[in-house]
Amino acid sequence: MLMILTGCCANSTATCQNEASDSSGSATIKATSMKSEMACKLTTPELRKRKEEVIEVLKLKILKKVELQNGYRFYFEGTDEILDSLNSFVKTERLCCDFFNFSILVSNDSTAALEITGDEGVKEFIKMELGM
Repeated sequence: MLMILTGCCANSTATCQNEASDSSGSATIKATSMKSEMACKLTTPELRKRKEEVIEVLKLKILKKVELQNGYRFYFEGTDEILDSLNSFVKTERLCCDFFNFSILVSNDSTAALEITGDEGVKEFIKMELGM
């Protein structure tokens, strides 16, 4: 679901009670701040387990990291094992960090890339929370 923030929450961390809605104009949510919007929804034990099982494995296999305007692109070998790991990572992250946009790119030169992008603040969140 594409979320569009409006009002002060879209551009600052000030406390406010503006609404966000998906691109179709349905489903609205209350946002109190950008910081509270950009937070992992997993509990501490779940987060630790995910980091150990998926994120740490992927971090060791990154061949190259490219900074994008609104996130990062991470390059990996294009093996079936890596593609399975990337798929597992996206399946987990999309549930707990719904402010990320993901793209898995596979090329004919035996490489794979994972793009993680989003709104303002996503790059800092990737560095701090994912350590990537």
